[in-house]
Amino acid sequence: MTNTQPTLSREIPIVPAQSALLFIDVQNFAAKRDGAEFKDVPQAEFKAKYAWYFEQLEGRVIPNMQRLQQAARRAKIEVMYTTIESLTLDGRDRSLDYKITGFHVPKGSWDGKMIDELAPQGDEIWLPKTSSSVFVSTHIDYILRNLGVKQLVLSGIVTDQCVESAIRDACDLGYLVTQVTDACATYTQERHDFSLRAIKGYCRQRTTDQVIAEIA
Repeated sequence: MTNTQPTLSREIPIVPAQSALLFIDVQNFAAKRDGAEFKDVPQAEFKAKYAWYFEQLEGRVIPNMQRLQQAARRAKIEVMYTTIESLTLDGRDRSLDYKITGFHVPKGSWDGKMIDELAPQGDEIWLPKTSSSVFVSTHIDYILRNLGVKQLVLSGIVTDQCVESAIRDACDLGYLVTQVTDACATYTQERHDFSLRAIKGYCRQRTTDQVIAEIA
């Protein structure tokens, strides 16, 4: 008897009609020097801890994100966004972890908005979240299923925290995930590289050029 079961693999090319591009936390709070996460950090400390991160963001990662965004729009791929933002002004709805960490992005604030370079267009979907994984504190799974999405292309910050959390949860919920390795960033090269190695077993990993070529 012939086995007609489909071959199971993560290495399945992106199918635009069943895919979404999700940008994670590329917002003023965490991607701008005057965002709340960094604005009170003394200049010397900022230079020591975050100079490399911002060099990567501004010189390589955000330009790659813009290219992905444009390519996805051309291919009619759903473009979606999530940012850290409370549902309240005082942040009382935040997760315990965010309260302990001190992350507070009030509802409707400038910090909670996507950076201008990646501003949503038209009716592209944006979801505020108050947890590391967008799948925990939003109804994104419900939305993706309503949209017919089976494959997720992920880009965002930071690689070893909210991006990694989203990848694991998306995989456990049955999505095929492609992580765009040079369209993610964290605070050091070491942390970025370690995260990519750690999460590799959950997803495909491709560069921006490879993803754009695949969906073109």
